[in-house]
Amino acid sequence: MRKLIKKLNKLQVFLVLISIIFVIVQVWLDLKIPDYMNEITRYVETKGSTMADILKPGGYMVICAFGSLISSIIVGYFAAYIAASFSKNLRQDVFNQVLKFGMEEIKDFSTSSLITRTTNDITQVGMLISMGLQVIIKAPIMAIWAITKIAGKSYQWSLATGVAIFVLVAMIMVLIFVALPKFKKIQWLTDNLNRITRENLTGIRVVRAYNAEKYQLNKFAVANNELTDTHLFTSRVMAIMNPVMNMIMSGLSLSIYFIGAYLINEANMLDKIGLFSDMVVFSAYAMQVVMSFMMLTMIFILYPRASVAAKRIGEVLETESSIKEGDKEEGLEKGTIEFKNVSFKYPDAEEYMLKDINFKVKQGETIAFIGRTGSGKSTIINLIPRLYDVTDGEVLVDGINVKNYKEKSLYDKIGYISQKAVMFRGTVLENVGFGKKNNKRVKKDKIIEAIEIAQGKDFVEGMPKKYESSLAEAGTNISGGQKQRLSIARAIAKDPEIYIFDDSFSALDYKTDFTLRKELKKYTKNATVVIVAQRIGTIKDANQIFVIEDGKIVGSGTHKQLLKTCDVYKEIALSQLSKEEIENA
Repeated sequence: MRKLIKKLNKLQVFLVLISIIFVIVQVWLDLKIPDYMNEITRYVETKGSTMADILKPGGYMVICAFGSLISSIIVGYFAAYIAASFSKNLRQDVFNQVLKFGMEEIKDFSTSSLITRTTNDITQVGMLISMGLQVIIKAPIMAIWAITKIAGKSYQWSLATGVAIFVLVAMIMVLIFVALPKFKKIQWLTDNLNRITRENLTGIRVVRAYNAEKYQLNKFAVANNELTDTHLFTSRVMAIMNPVMNMIMSGLSLSIYFIGAYLINEANMLDKIGLFSDMVVFSAYAMQVVMSFMMLTMIFILYPRASVAAKRIGEVLETESSIKEGDKEEGLEKGTIEFKNVSFKYPDAEEYMLKDINFKVKQGETIAFIGRTGSGKSTIINLIPRLYDVTDGEVLVDGINVKNYKEKSLYDKIGYISQKAVMFRGTVLENVGFGKKNNKRVKKDKIIEAIEIAQGKDFVEGMPKKYESSLAEAGTNISGGQKQRLSIARAIAKDPEIYIFDDSFSALDYKTDFTLRKELKKYTKNATVVIVAQRIGTIKDANQIFVIEDGKIVGSGTHKQLLKTCDVYKEIALSQLSKEEIENA
């Protein structure tokens, strides 16, 4: 929590100091009221007192109460602003940190957990700051100040107040000790519930297609019930505080008046009036002391959960990305990719996914990777934009190790089309013009040209608002093939040196696939193209094809060469093409 609090900026710290001043003013005004009450009590018991005598301290009481109200409003306003602005900045910091993460860190935290930490956890910390400024600061000041006011009045009353405070603190400590482990569990259970919800919403079509609604409902119900039961436990534990505190306050008031009645009864006539006034004032101040501890209980309710949330946020902010940025901006060549003795295994995996991969591709060439599912094709191309770093060996882009590039400079060179086409909520223009190159946005004419090359013009212009038509989150209002074409258009619009297609033609029909690749070949004749595909037809015109089997290159060459020299390639070809088509290739 301390590390997060240090992130308060200068304005927020200044407002905290102003809030403390107003809290002190508020406490001073609150504690002046019993003094005027004492004065009124004396006037009421003194013969010859007039209404004017009573109205004067009464008026001061009203002024103090109104001043306390104004101070409270100011503190509340500043506290809300500080909490909201701090939460906003913290969310931004967490989001920026996550953007720097490699795939390894994303998987370690999990997407659902990162969402919870960015939303729910930061909300908990913000609530603590908001309430803390109004309560944590006020409560101890009021308690100490009130104790100094009643010190020396009567050791019997002081003893009764001390016993009440001891019982109150002991009860709070016991309840916190019981509830704290559950507060820690709540955050994990919230992560789990978010994960199940996200998983269900993402796969809703599959759930319905397999009539698995009941299974998913039961799965959600288990997680929901566990979270609810834990919430109920902590809420019930904390709910015990209110009645116990009310009992302590009532018991303390009763004790003060009982002791006061005994003291007044035993005192002589001259001391009775003074004792009665002291009893009234002591009772008011004693209630202020107990109220201070009652206010602190609010923090004891919020702090355990906020503390856990702060720790989880800190874990994200303090986690360093495994992808370390270099300082190079330009390469020694242009459009070249080279793998030198590259081996790779995923974090925590025992076996290597890739073993001793070597190849080089020059500017203007097209290379392709093909192989069985799970052979390592996508893993190879994911090493080029540094979604992961190699375990052994080097990956060079334009003659420079990718580890030595500034991330922005490396990404400027690459147009990456992922295996799963990703669309964002927004218009067609916004999605296709999503990428920047050299900090410049893509112009509209370029976007339209890219969509046309990607064979998306017909369906886009058929939409209600054409290029200004809105796409739903994840592109759920268009087909898989349409998403793939827009994803390809996004890379074309960026006009990179290197195009990476990770099985990006799989959702296209053969005619569209053929036409798109034909147009793309014209446009990318000066660029380097890397393709991962399952279809022989998609890659057979590549300058060089690499056949991947169990993480190794088992064959390389052109389509015709591989049909003669590589059994694995020939087997794949026979599964897709007839013998006549292969012979005429």
